[in-house]
Amino acid sequence: VQLQASGGGLVQAGDSLRLSCSASARPFSSAYMGWFRQGPGKGREFVAGIRWGAGTRHYGDSVKGRFTISRDKSENTVYLQMNSLQPDDTAVYYCAKGTHVSNDYSWPGAYRDWGQGTQVTVSS
Repeated sequence: VQLQASGGGLVQAGDSLRLSCSASARPFSSAYMGWFRQGPGKGREFVAGIRWGAGTRHYGDSVKGRFTISRDKSENTVYLQMNSLQPDDTAVYYCAKGTHVSNDYSWPGAYRDWGQGTQVTVSS
């Protein structure tokens, strides 16, 4: 499965962006779709994830209450709505898919397929 992330850009603090991640094939119901980010000089951080079938969601502590993950089954697409963006949100954002993700959803190693990343830059 190929993943294509898009929607990044340069915004000001307080603005919103919506990222999209399109899958080349429909994920299995048990698949887990995640968003990660990697800022300059930092490791890859879990942002949000969603179970494709059930819609169960998880969020990283730094984005709870500001970011919302959703999926459109008809479009094989996962979205990340990002509100109240701050300079600390500046990073390359990656979408990923795992087929055996469970309680390890925040661990990058749990995911097999990765998109190419989209840059989000938030100016103060």
